[in-house]
Amino acid sequence: MVKPLLRGLAAALVVLSATVSSPAHAAETLPLTEAVDRLAAGTESREGYTRDSFRHWNTGADPDDGCHTRAEVLIHEAVEAPAVGPNCRLEGGSWLSYYDNVTVTSASGLDIDHMVPLAEAWDSGASAWTAQRREAYANDQGQEASLVAVTARSNRSKADKDPADWLPPADGAHCRYAAEWVATKLRWSLTADGRELAALHELAGTCPSQDVVYEPAP
Repeated sequence: MVKPLLRGLAAALVVLSATVSSPAHAAETLPLTEAVDRLAAGTESREGYTRDSFRHWNTGADPDDGCHTRAEVLIHEAVEAPAVGPNCRLEGGSWLSYYDNVTVTSASGLDIDHMVPLAEAWDSGASAWTAQRREAYANDQGQEASLVAVTARSNRSKADKDPADWLPPADGAHCRYAAEWVATKLRWSLTADGRELAALHELAGTCPSQDVVYEPAP
């Protein structure tokens, strides 16, 4: 009886030790050209996609602050902080939409863009995820590139297009946009199709000093 008990305790200690000592994924910084090379090529499929497959907005990074993900992103990205009222109602504040270099002074004039749109994520691998992982993706505040506050006009112009078909109207935003797109795909191990990869390689060639910073999603 004693030996089986000791063996059980030993096994439990091994599991506990592995859990405690497992290192967290570290953020990586690498040149845009190298980051694009790390993207896995894949064939996209939108079969079965619905926007409801990605639950958002949820209670956000801090479930106790009374704000959902959209409001938390707006508060975080504000150039001038808004006043936060009851039920997380935002008053005042200002934001810079980097897609089109427009300053916005009302939270209602902004969309929170998924850097890699939900439909594109589905096409690129998220169709095989659990509902919980898709929710985590749709509300990801663990990496600043994942969600960005931009003008509603620019976000709706982008829709679900990848960089082969859409880039921000502000020319000076292209390098940052490419880096954040690639960072999001690497973070979530999403694939890229041939046209997308070609467009990203072309962009990387015009952005020699642009770095990509990403941390693999939990």
